[in-house]
Amino acid sequence: MKNLQLKYILSVGVLAIILACSTRKDSAINRGWHSMNTKYNVHYNGDLALQKGIDEVKATYTDNFWDVLPLERMQITEEEQKPGDTKNANFERAETKATKAIQKHSMNIGGYEKNNQIDESYLMLGKARYYDHRYLPAMEAFNYILYKYPNSNNVYQAQVWREKVNLKLENEQLAIKNLTRTLKGQKKIKSQDLADIHAVLTQAYIQTNAIDSAIATIKIAKSETKLKEEKARYTFILGQLYEKLNYKDSAFVAFQEVIDMKRKSPRSYTIYSHYKQFYQFDYEKGDTVAFHKNLDKLLENIENKRFKDILHHQRAVFYDNKKNESLAIKNYNKSIKESSGDRYLMASNYRNISTIYYKKHDFHNSKKYLDSTLLHLTEKNAEFKPLKKKLDILTDVVKYEDIINHADSVITVSRMSPSDQINYYKDYILKLKKQDSIAAKKMAEKAILPNSNPKGALKGKEDFGNMAPPGPGGAMNPIPDPTSKKEQMVNKLDNPPVVNPTPKSSSSSSYTQSNFYFYNPTTVAQGKITFIKKWGDRKLVDNWKWNASSGNNSQDNPIEDDTIEDNTVDINDLENAGAEPKYTTAFYIDQLPKDTKILDSLNIEANHARFLLGSIFKEKLKENKLAINTYEDILINKPEQKLVLPTYYNLYQLYSLENSSKASEFKQKIVSEYPESRYASVFNNTTVNAEINADSEFNALYSKIEKGQYREANLEIDALLKKYDGDELNAKFDVLKAKISARLFGLTAYKAALQKIVKNYPKNIETEKVGTILGRDIPVLEALQFGAESKSYNLIFVTNYPNEASHKNLIDKLNKYAKESGDVKIKVSNDIYNVEKNIIVLHGIINKGTAESVASYLKEHKDYKLKDTAIVISNEDYKVIQVKKNLEEYLTKQ
Repeated sequence: MKNLQLKYILSVGVLAIILACSTRKDSAINRGWHSMNTKYNVHYNGDLALQKGIDEVKATYTDNFWDVLPLERMQITEEEQKPGDTKNANFERAETKATKAIQKHSMNIGGYEKNNQIDESYLMLGKARYYDHRYLPAMEAFNYILYKYPNSNNVYQAQVWREKVNLKLENEQLAIKNLTRTLKGQKKIKSQDLADIHAVLTQAYIQTNAIDSAIATIKIAKSETKLKEEKARYTFILGQLYEKLNYKDSAFVAFQEVIDMKRKSPRSYTIYSHYKQFYQFDYEKGDTVAFHKNLDKLLENIENKRFKDILHHQRAVFYDNKKNESLAIKNYNKSIKESSGDRYLMASNYRNISTIYYKKHDFHNSKKYLDSTLLHLTEKNAEFKPLKKKLDILTDVVKYEDIINHADSVITVSRMSPSDQINYYKDYILKLKKQDSIAAKKMAEKAILPNSNPKGALKGKEDFGNMAPPGPGGAMNPIPDPTSKKEQMVNKLDNPPVVNPTPKSSSSSSYTQSNFYFYNPTTVAQGKITFIKKWGDRKLVDNWKWNASSGNNSQDNPIEDDTIEDNTVDINDLENAGAEPKYTTAFYIDQLPKDTKILDSLNIEANHARFLLGSIFKEKLKENKLAINTYEDILINKPEQKLVLPTYYNLYQLYSLENSSKASEFKQKIVSEYPESRYASVFNNTTVNAEINADSEFNALYSKIEKGQYREANLEIDALLKKYDGDELNAKFDVLKAKISARLFGLTAYKAALQKIVKNYPKNIETEKVGTILGRDIPVLEALQFGAESKSYNLIFVTNYPNEASHKNLIDKLNKYAKESGDVKIKVSNDIYNVEKNIIVLHGIINKGTAESVASYLKEHKDYKLKDTAIVISNEDYKVIQVKKNLEEYLTKQ
């Protein structure tokens, strides 16, 4: 009987569950069943995955405190991912759970949703897609809530998240309009919803650069939010917005509010708030004692260990502003050593050190640190391009300085008397031995202490690696700050000239590659000296220690005490040991050129480098004093005749800026010594337009090319090349001709023009860049072929030039089609093809079939009726015909 009752109860229970599982029956049991399963099963696991994903994003996201922070943190996009990075799988899991809830538990009966948890499912679905950067599908989910569940308690969250999507899609004005309407239409909005709405409004105003409006909304957001981390973030952003408007006092107060939150604020916001306040320090009237005391307190706090880089950077900035260059560099290097991964901070450290050296005219070190700066900047950074341009300029400066220093030092020492040469190299060798001795000790310490800091152990290598004397392949000293000619000559002779101070066969450089004792020649020399002191000059025989006939008489008997003496190198002993050719004067003197023609050639090369260096100082770096000093050096060092006149004119221009009487002196030299030159004609007003000279004509021609007026420039270039034949600007005119040839005549003509520049101006400043183009870029362009895979297609219309009426009618109709298509990718351009033809292009069609349909539509539709022949071509093939000017070849293959 009991068994029958049990079976009956089980049967009824199973039947009830089956009936309750139905999503088509609107009963309390069904609604409760599906609501409970959605909330406590599917939603629970989905919410866990979503929150875990958000937490991971916050943990891995790196804030850029050097720009206004975004109000929310997002995971990186696929384009930003580094090798080995993977997308956050938690968002995919959350989306799967939300989809499962909708598919299995939705009770859409009679057009109404009976399961009160489904709106939560759509909200979860939209959030997961949003964090996964799938914005349009996310928008669909949020819109579904707004249209289907207008009375849901999630309606404001849906609106907030929908407008977040609009911001990602760059529809800022639409987001502002929608949220403003929401705020006006509803009087009672919960505090956190209100905070979220104003946070999104703030982000929209920031993206549209409406900073005043952003400040107003973020104040509300920070006051309404209940989340401590959000309040700290919003307050920090408020301070940044005040900074953008230069409201320093208000910014200071906002950052102090973050600091006063103490442990309620994440440590990063607190530290960067301190930094922002330090940045406002008054370097003239501020309390420097309090400044350093506060900074020391932050550095001593163990909680700030990972922020030592920014704190050391701030102290370096302090000393930088106080003009204490040595302490500034020291603290910038401390910041670099304590790097926490902030790439922009690292770049700022290197950039500031580079600037210090630049101000000291130490262009070698300035270039080195600027090179490191660019390694830590992304190409998207606003500072990248100007710094890259400056680095290219400094690279040329260093190159020409090296040429000048090498030539001058070789010439100067070659002209010394033999006794002076010997004494000169003896002094150098003495310095070299001391340096090698110190380097040997450092390497020995490294070998003895294998656990010591590698950076510290190798510091000696960095300090002495540049001490080799200048010469072909040797290290160079930068040109000193403009001083007297005597001081400059002394500086140029700091290191002696040699062709190669350390032959390749020598093992003297091997110590930098190995810690083994016998790979270090200086340490070996030390050992030899110590052996001779203790044992005498013993022969290599069996039982040498006891063989009385081994060496000199004073050391016949062995020393009883085997204790090794202090191995400090005695310089004189090392000199007499003769361990290395580089320690002999003959090694250097033998390499000095003896032929007068070689010395004259070096002088010519140095003067040419001086002229190019002076041009850089004058035109690119605006360092007029350095330019004057460099040009005057040319006149002192017996220049070639062709350099004299342009040097006079450059000095005239430079001295004119200073209202100096020297300008008149050089003007008179030009008029009296070169009366027939174009420079003299400018002074004498004998030209048609005295104001027009090579510089202005070059600039005018360059301006036309920049504006795309290649045909007009082509009509002028040959006459200008003939007019200024032999002038120092002639190479630049040839570069412009190469650009014109590339645009009007194609790759073959462009390559020939570049090869002409390399041939005619082998030592010109432009030639190295042209050589790079010939070696790197031209082969890539030559390899371009028809048929490469393309993501879009174009319609092109070939028209004769000039035929403006035909151009205008065709372009107007194509622009009309582009606008009516509604596709932002479809655009129209009017491109030059060659001297005689233009190509009108309709860009951005998705595939070839669609392009053919568009061509047919434009030809037959009554609104267009195009008579021009449309050619369908992929975007990649269009690039080929513009580079190689081979449209006929393309048409033949079709």
